[in-house]
Amino acid sequence: MAEVKSDYTVRAVHCEYSASDDEVYAALKRATDPLDKTWERLRKAKSIGIKFNQDWEPETIVYHKGHRQQLVSDVVARATLRLLRERTSAHIFATDVGVSGKPDRPRSEITSILPVLKEFDVPFVDGREDEVVWHKVPGGGLMFDEYPLPRASVEADEFISVQKLKNHAFMGITLCMKNLFGLMSIPPNGRTRAYYHHLVRMPYMLADLGRIYNPALNIIDGLVCQAAEEWGTGEEPRVCNTMVAGDQVVATDAVSAYLMGHDPQSDWGTEPFHRDRNALLCAAEHGFGTVKLDEINWLSEVESPVGRFFSRVTDSRQTVYSWRKTTAEQGLYYRDHMKELTSQYAGQYILLQMNEVKWHDVTGIFWFSRRVLSGEHPDQAMWLKYVDPEEKEGEHFEVYEKTLATIPAA
Repeated sequence: MAEVKSDYTVRAVHCEYSASDDEVYAALKRATDPLDKTWERLRKAKSIGIKFNQDWEPETIVYHKGHRQQLVSDVVARATLRLLRERTSAHIFATDVGVSGKPDRPRSEITSILPVLKEFDVPFVDGREDEVVWHKVPGGGLMFDEYPLPRASVEADEFISVQKLKNHAFMGITLCMKNLFGLMSIPPNGRTRAYYHHLVRMPYMLADLGRIYNPALNIIDGLVCQAAEEWGTGEEPRVCNTMVAGDQVVATDAVSAYLMGHDPQSDWGTEPFHRDRNALLCAAEHGFGTVKLDEINWLSEVESPVGRFFSRVTDSRQTVYSWRKTTAEQGLYYRDHMKELTSQYAGQYILLQMNEVKWHDVTGIFWFSRRVLSGEHPDQAMWLKYVDPEEKEGEHFEVYEKTLATIPAA
């Protein structure tokens, strides 16, 4: 394919999963050499933060032929750090809040690439211990005006996202922009994971995170990959023998989605977006990146699809339809009854269902699935909200209006 004039540059290269460290480095160098904007930004930076998709309990990590099937492999992490050491003079650090289901476990157990970081003298900043700052979305947010994030991550001059090529049962795909979700601060100074990992909210908040971090370099590890869902252990590995690199996160993910066999311009109701909207499309619709391949300067040494990818369907379309509809309705109910709800529940989290508060607590942590808490009405969504009379986070309730407007046509 011929190069096109574009604000975005992406390259996909072939690299055998069995390649040596030097061969993986050479392939990644080939992919990143054309990214002039990336290297211009990184050369000017005094500090560079990196978010590797790598945090999980070691006993549940799935391996295939020495590669992590669901997380970035050591050879890709090593190649990334080698390139940065050679081409930049910045202070480089890795950081993560993580998604470990056991938050009390020491970092030495769940930071899977810690040995690689030590090889390159790259410090790890634990986002769970870092100071939390509320950071506004440049140009205004789509879902919220501001988000609680670790100080080190948002104060870095430039940021890099390194992710595995894989599907996600909730979001359809989980690529470089979704990787940033692992930086969301958690209680006591942040929000619970469920607060943002929420129907209707999540695609728009991921687009907001993309704007906040705006990674200068985006790398997809597509050597050995995962289909169906992010953490499932029953899926056969996808050996795709490829890596992708780009200078803009949405464009990089759009090309990667295409290489998986997905249409990056598709949306909710179309494979792989069974449960919610395409976050890449949400971002592009509001001027951040593009999902149109003919608007990207991209070249590939591999053909699409590089493997058989799909998102696991967990619930019927009728159920998801009802959940999305009633989620939007409860969000608007809260907006219209904010005064009376804040007078009773200020400083607490609430779950709204059918215009009633079904649960409330100061921590925001519920120990049962909303599938259980929904009781006799499993098709009625339970909408989670922190009740703040000042509404500091600035939720954009118009998103719920737009959601209701599109559902009848779905």
